[in-house]
Order: sequence, then structure tokens, then C-alpha cells
Amino acid sequence: MSYKTIVGLEIHVELSTETKAFCSCKNSFGDEPNTNVCPVCMALPGALPVLNRNVINYTVMAGTALNCKINNKSKFDRKNYFYPDLTKGYQITQNDKPICTDGYLEIDTENGPKKIGIFQIQMEEDTAKSLHTETGETLMDYNRCGVPLIEIVTKPDISSGAEAREFLEKLKSTLRFLDVSDCKMEEGSLRCDVNVNVKNTETGEKTSITEVKNLNSFRGVEKAIDFETNRHIDLLENHKNEIKTTRRWDDTINETVLMRVKYTANDYRFAPDGDLPILNISDKEIDKIVERMPELPDDMIKRFVEEYNITKDDAKVLSSSRELAKFFEKMTEEFDDYTMLSNWIQTEVLRRIEIEDDKKFVLPFKDSEFLKLLNYIKDGKINNNAGKKVLREMFETDRSAEEIIKEKGLIQISDAGEIEKIVDEVLNENPQSIEDFKNGKDRALGFLVGQVMKKSRGKANPQLANKMLVEKMK
Repeated sequence: MSYKTIVGLEIHVELSTETKAFCSCKNSFGDEPNTNVCPVCMALPGALPVLNRNVINYTVMAGTALNCKINNKSKFDRKNYFYPDLTKGYQITQNDKPICTDGYLEIDTENGPKKIGIFQIQMEEDTAKSLHTETGETLMDYNRCGVPLIEIVTKPDISSGAEAREFLEKLKSTLRFLDVSDCKMEEGSLRCDVNVNVKNTETGEKTSITEVKNLNSFRGVEKAIDFETNRHIDLLENHKNEIKTTRRWDDTINETVLMRVKYTANDYRFAPDGDLPILNISDKEIDKIVERMPELPDDMIKRFVEEYNITKDDAKVLSSSRELAKFFEKMTEEFDDYTMLSNWIQTEVLRRIEIEDDKKFVLPFKDSEFLKLLNYIKDGKINNNAGKKVLREMFETDRSAEEIIKEKGLIQISDAGEIEKIVDEVLNENPQSIEDFKNGKDRALGFLVGQVMKKSRGKANPQLANKMLVEKMK
């Protein structure tokens, strides 16, 4: 049997505006509960919403980055349902006429590039936050009520958990580059629901769609989709089906758990919001917003490959954070071996500094000291291994590269006469290795180079020692 997994995502992203979507209350995470509230977000009688201009700007930028059509005319709707976190009894959202439609985001898969369609992006408001106590009480924090959201709804173009994770990683990077959201899942500013079912490609039979909620990491999204794929295949193979269900992901048992069965479709009684007029935005206004957009990750990757002649994989890492990319480009202004610079940042610097895109990428010492160290290595004054030891100590002690190198006596021996003496000693002591080399055993050369390095206490120039050994043995 052959099966196809069909996945669509519904992603809610909180926008990083200074104030809420429809009032002037502060949009801030972690403040004292119920301090950022007003008559509008508390839905007191007579209070009227006024749309935050930056919500439009941020949504247009996100839509443009995701290759969407930006609609000149859109409207706001009321999504009616009753829950303690919704003071008005409805949520302001966009239903049938959203601001952004018909886009895509291209991801890399094991089978090459793939476009994941974006059905629409709609502007809406967030709900309040419920806090459940150990004594069974539910406390409400309305600070989040009215915080601006965009909901990004994909087409069912995703075929695996790995593709979903790749999509989310790239989406997060794109939105953070735009500075429209910090996309912190742990703070709830990026939330994702998954819709998944499986099709038997031979018979055309499909399972009913399962919605999975409570996903708090991209890894969780991937694992939930893979688990549901196997569960749905099992249903098909046993000629079973189920009514559309909502399940939640349980990290402790690595399984989805049934929450509720959907016997009927949700009836939210959508209706145009009478307090908010039709939103008209001209092409000229859209162009002005787009002109202010920063360089996007895909464009930066392409430019890094062309301008710095590094690999696409290296360019991806360096552009994974806007602040890291800024740091790399700043270093290229004074160091022209871009491949060496890229390698040292990725292998030695990133293992010691955690990337946080909302914070400046800063070394614990002056940037000039890092460049001095790289120049010591590039000029052959110290070798790579010595350089790694020096950098480690620079991170631990904040001492200069020159000071550490001099104190430890790490300056590399590049004098040909001095290295030749050591090479001759090593060859005299290892006649069998010479025979092995002549018989085509490549390991013999590595062994001899190692002996030269050992005798020189790691100070001999390994490239010069290698060359000299080969010439003498030939």
C-alpha cells in the first residue's frame, strides 16, 4: 500500500507593536496581571475599537515576505463564541475578505525545493490568558486581551513532520528578520495547530482530519505529525475511520491524546464588525510599506554565496539570525578570508554564544581581538589547534590573544632549517614508516607529521613539515 500524508498548519503570531490592536494599552509580555487594560479591551459599554496603523504595516510586510497578494480592500468580522478569556463574547478577526491571500514559502526538502502554499493571512486580536491554580480556580489575566495577531493558514501542501518543522523554522526566521514578531513559543507569541489526515494513493480512501493542539515546540509539531501519520495509516489498514477529532500532544508519553470529538462543524456566526469600517489600502501605501522592509533571509543567503564565495549551508547558518549576520558582515570589513571567518564563527564562536535575535550578537572581548587571533592563524604564526586553545581562554579570561600566545609560547616554528632538523630526527627514528609510505600507505605520512609536531611541542608549521617529509622520502 502507498500512503500520502496531508498536513495544513494554522499559525498564530503575536505582532511586536508597542500598543494593542484596537486601543492604546501597552503590548508587553510578563507585566503584572491586569495592568495593561482599558475600557476597549475590557469591552465596557460604549467603548469603540480603533485600528492600530502598525498592525496593517506589519501584516503587509509579512504578507509580502510570504509572496501573498495584498488586497486593497479587506474587512473585519466578529467570530462569536463564549469563553471567560473573551470579554466581548466575540473575537475581532478577518474571515472571508482578509488582507493577504494566495502566497507561498519555499522550503528545502530531501527531494529539493518545495513551495508550501499560504491560503491567507488575517489580522485579529488575541484573547486573555487563563491561569489554572492547584486549588481548581481559574484566574484571568486580560493583559493579552486585544494584543494584535496574524493568523497564517497554509494550504494542505505539507507531507511530513520534517517538512512542517522546516516550514516553521523558515517562517520564524523570516518574521524575526522583519522585526514584526519575536516568535517566542515559550511566551506564546507563536502558536501552531496542525490539521492532518492520510490518503491511500491506490484506492483514494482518506481518513478524517485530526486537529492537534497544545504544541509548544517545532520538534513537538514534527513528532505529533509523525505519530498521527502512523495512527491514520493504521486506521486505513484496519478499514476503520473516526469522526473528526481534536487531540493534544502530550510530551511525557510522546503521543496525541483525544480532547473532543467534532460531531458538527463549529458555528461561529461570522458577521461583519459594525464598529470597524472596510479597510482600504492603496497600491501606493503598500509600496511605501514594502520599501521599508529589510533584506529577507533568502535574499541574504543568495548574496552571501555570491559576495563572499561561501557555501549555501554556511550562508544559511550565518543568516539564521539578523544579529549574527550583522556581526559576520562587520568582520568581513577587516578580514578578507571569508571562508576561514565563516568556519571559525560557526565552529568555535557559536558553540560558546547562544543566538538570540532580539539581542545584539556580542563577543565577551573586543571584536578586534578576534580578528587579531584569526590573522595570527592566517599568517602561519600559530596553528589551528593553538588558535582554538587561545580563543577558549579569551572567552574564559577576557585576556588579549597576543598576551595568551606569548605567555604559552605558541608562536609557530616556520624556519625551514629548524623544522628540517626535527624532520631528519623523525625519519631516522622511523625507517619502517618510510617503507610504508613508499608502499602507498598514506597513514604513514600522517604518523610522521604527528611525530614532528610532538617533538616541536606543537609549534612546527604542519604544512611545511608535511611538504618536507614528502620531499625527503621521495
